[in-house]
Amino acid sequence: MANLKAPLEEIRAQADTENIRITQHAQQEMAEEGIALNEVLEAIATGQILENYPEHRRGACCLLNGVTKEGRPLHIVCTTARPVLIIITVYQAKPPKWTTPTQRRR
Repeated sequence: MANLKAPLEEIRAQADTENIRITQHAQQEMAEEGIALNEVLEAIATGQILENYPEHRRGACCLLNGVTKEGRPLHIVCTTARPVLIIITVYQAKPPKWTTPTQRRR
């Protein structure tokens, strides 16, 4: 996998300055799972890139796994190559798709 340090640093810098846009889909997922914006920002600050999609048909993006200050693990799908950080979706990883926050069910 390519070096992910630079994209992660850029994502964190954009989140730190709240240079973000949240899609309608992400807003809906956040509302359904009771996830607040501050939790998303906390998870980005601690997050690591689990999966990178640099050639995605809608533009470069990645899947982050991070933990809030309260210890809640969150997955965040966001852009990696835009002047503004676009949060595509946010959710708490859980079965049946995930066995742990970092491991997909096979």
